[in-house]
Amino acid sequence: MKIGAQLYTVREFTQSKEDFEETVKKIADIGYECVQISAISPEILATDVAEICKKYGLEIVITHTPLDRLKDDLEAVIKDHEVMACKYIGLGALTWGTGNAKQGYDDFMADFVQISKKIKDAGYQFMYHNHDFEFMKIGEMTALEYLATKMPDAGFTLDVFWIQAGGGDPVWWLKKLAGRVDVIHLKDYVIYEGERRMAEVGEGNLNWEGIFEAAVEAGVQYGMVEQDDCYGLDPFECLRVSYENLRGFGKV
Repeated sequence: MKIGAQLYTVREFTQSKEDFEETVKKIADIGYECVQISAISPEILATDVAEICKKYGLEIVITHTPLDRLKDDLEAVIKDHEVMACKYIGLGALTWGTGNAKQGYDDFMADFVQISKKIKDAGYQFMYHNHDFEFMKIGEMTALEYLATKMPDAGFTLDVFWIQAGGGDPVWWLKKLAGRVDVIHLKDYVIYEGERRMAEVGEGNLNWEGIFEAAVEAGVQYGMVEQDDCYGLDPFECLRVSYENLRGFGKV
């Protein structure tokens, strides 16, 4: 499994081409070998992203692409991924708030069953990223199971923090969706002064030995380190701590 950085972690530093390049350089200097493109300025062209990442030796693995672009401009989205040599076309979330009821998932799938098929037919892979709300029940299934059952062409970027936050077991879910989880998100889970928080990999309470064992068995190709909230700390330092802990685990 290759270890990369999810650039959503450093989104405040990717809002111009110049800042994006400086950020990519810092990520490469930490030691990461690949990245996920997420929440960068829409004014930074795919050609620029490809050129800059190549300059610093970083593979572009996956994106989080806005839902409306996937619905309304899919051909251009696929072209951008071709330019970036990026196989995985990811969605970060449903339209916020719609994941709290069955109708939201049905409305989503009315478009995305076909969108995921078109992406597959073009030689790419659609990847759905979970949060905690996908662990609501729809009948006897969680919403995540419901999506997996109804969307045969979708892959899943399982986020181990959000699985835990939703009351699930990351190890169980990696086994459940084996073969459909080429990319996963790595962030730790910690309780700080009674509050649930994200943490650097290895600084919290998740069962990393079990997660990595299950990830290998499930066919995971890429583990992307992400920390949505760094709670006032330098996000580059958080990425460095995660990387060094992963090195200590023997994963990089």
